[in-house]
Amino acid sequence: MTGEDDKEGPRSDLWAHAIDRAGLGVWDADLRTGGCYYSPSWSRMLGYEPGELPDDPDIWLTLLHPDDREQAIASGDRHVAGLTDGIDTEMRLRHKDGHWVWVLDRGGSVEWDETGTPTRVVGVQADITRRKQAEQRLAQINARFRLALDASGTGIWHHDFATRTSFWDARTHEIFGHPAKDGEVPLDQWVSQLHPQDRERAEREHTMPRQTGATVQLRYRMIRADGEIRHLETLVCFVPEFGEGGQFVGTVQDITEACLREEALARAAHHDQLTGLLNRTAFDVALGRALADVASRQFAIYYLDLDYFKALNDFAGHAAGDRALQSIGRIIQDALPDDAIGARLGGDEFAILAPVVAGQEPAVLAHAILRAIAGTSFGENAGSPKLGASIGYALIAESSISQAEALARADDACYAAKASGRNRCVAFGEGAGASTSGLTAARILSETIDAMEDDRLLLFGQQIHILGLPWSGSHRCEVLARLKDSNGRMIPPGAFIPAAERFGMAARLDRWIVRTALQRYGHAMREADGLVLGFSLSAQTLSDPGLWDFVDREVEASHAAHSNIVFEITETAAITSFQAAERFVHAARERKCRVSLDDFGSGLSSFDYLRRFPVDSIKINGDFVENLAGSAFDQAIVRAINDVAKAVGLTVVAEKIEDGETLALLADLGIRYGQGFFLHRPEPLDGIVAQLGRNRAVR
Repeated sequence: MTGEDDKEGPRSDLWAHAIDRAGLGVWDADLRTGGCYYSPSWSRMLGYEPGELPDDPDIWLTLLHPDDREQAIASGDRHVAGLTDGIDTEMRLRHKDGHWVWVLDRGGSVEWDETGTPTRVVGVQADITRRKQAEQRLAQINARFRLALDASGTGIWHHDFATRTSFWDARTHEIFGHPAKDGEVPLDQWVSQLHPQDRERAEREHTMPRQTGATVQLRYRMIRADGEIRHLETLVCFVPEFGEGGQFVGTVQDITEACLREEALARAAHHDQLTGLLNRTAFDVALGRALADVASRQFAIYYLDLDYFKALNDFAGHAAGDRALQSIGRIIQDALPDDAIGARLGGDEFAILAPVVAGQEPAVLAHAILRAIAGTSFGENAGSPKLGASIGYALIAESSISQAEALARADDACYAAKASGRNRCVAFGEGAGASTSGLTAARILSETIDAMEDDRLLLFGQQIHILGLPWSGSHRCEVLARLKDSNGRMIPPGAFIPAAERFGMAARLDRWIVRTALQRYGHAMREADGLVLGFSLSAQTLSDPGLWDFVDREVEASHAAHSNIVFEITETAAITSFQAAERFVHAARERKCRVSLDDFGSGLSSFDYLRRFPVDSIKINGDFVENLAGSAFDQAIVRAINDVAKAVGLTVVAEKIEDGETLALLADLGIRYGQGFFLHRPEPLDGIVAQLGRNRAVR
């Protein structure tokens, strides 16, 4: 049969109508004559009208996609050869307008000769283009989905309740330490690998979606096939439409590295980075808990202050100092009894909380630490004093005592240990020089905190002059704090600032000074030639992780110019927290704030700091200035400092200028800036700002 004519055959009008409406194309091949009939619906499926195509029995081959030719011909040949029951293949045929139409070709033999060889084969072709396009889109989606899963390291699994079977994909197998393959796993495989401490909770949470219908996220530990413990995160939901009993469908991801990072961050928030002991914040929390429970469990609090630590830094450098602090941390950790904690309060100061045990003297722990320190080499140079420690301790038995007073008692005992000759331990109330120094410090700190709220903490300033010129030539001054107690008496900075440092309140004090100065005088600091204020910062402030967020907020609120702010850091602060100081200086320079290294020359590592800290200026330690006229040595030191500073482009400020002769000598030595009583005695900042306003009015 060849063509679109009305041929003989088993075709009723009803069947033809049904086939046409179904969009099916019928073909009828006579293998004896080589002819083939194509129904009008077949032509229309390809965009042709009946009779428009050539009368060619192999017309389908001319329309067949080249990539599908071999497969399509082979499907028919296998069937005619008796190898398959029918023809079943997918292929593409060219549409009249040029695009390809996917068709599903199905057919089979309907007549045979006397030898059983097929002589007539009939079939239909259905347009499956939309299905193939949908499959292609789905394949693209699946490919992207699989790529995303692979990139995230996520595995897929499901559990069928009706068949009680679980399926893991290759990634899930891999996560649990098995060969990477898709396939069914034993019903108890997941449970058997759960960490014993997490098993009950994980199993309980895992089944919750079946009751609630919500997707559940759970974290647990798993023991891999090789014995390694890993942290996993699973998302699981219940799909009731799957099967008779429904299915759990879920994902699994190895989050071990993320958990370890979280643990490290949590540890960093509560532990000193250098020694691994608790930090000041965590110690305060532990002390508060110990005091809350003191009625049922008395404890001893120890305060440890290193002896000759600054000398070690000066002779051997800050790296040796850091190594020494790490060693001290290990000594304390190794000596701690059960339920005791150790902390680094800052710098070279440590504290211990230990429960009081009947029959055991608290001094035993202190002596054990002292012996360990004495038997350790910390890299001291020949001739330098041996690093040691002074330890004070206090027994705490009453709940009415405050945290500050509890620590002050131990600190007071530590002070007595130092006064008694160092490298020893003293109990609170004992030893040479035992006094109320710590308790006094605690009371002074209380006054300081109240003064910040009661406006009794006063801001003073001391002008910094360009030598030989009036102050109007520089507009620079250092901000100073003065404390007036509740009785109206002035407490010197040498009392309340060390007290704030001792009890971990120095950063709060520094913030109050910076905030108050910017709020009150920021308007005078906006112009390029405006007021320049210098703020001296403690080591605790340098280590404050939220410092720059605070500074940025206050500067923005006051509209002060960053370049009119000078942060002064002392060598002592730099030694105490070298890495924090280094980070601070770089952050300040990024914001165009100025940084000055104060008390320069107080240690033998001074010039090394100039290499490491990109500061703007240095302040020569006043010890080299106050007796300058009578000391050739001090003059040589000042000259050397100035020469080095000039070589690296730094400004030099000389402190403690007390007389005209010293001023003249400094000018001769090339020093540009100076500060001291001879030039200006500290006065309230209000007066200095008022003077700046008068100077501008005159101009």
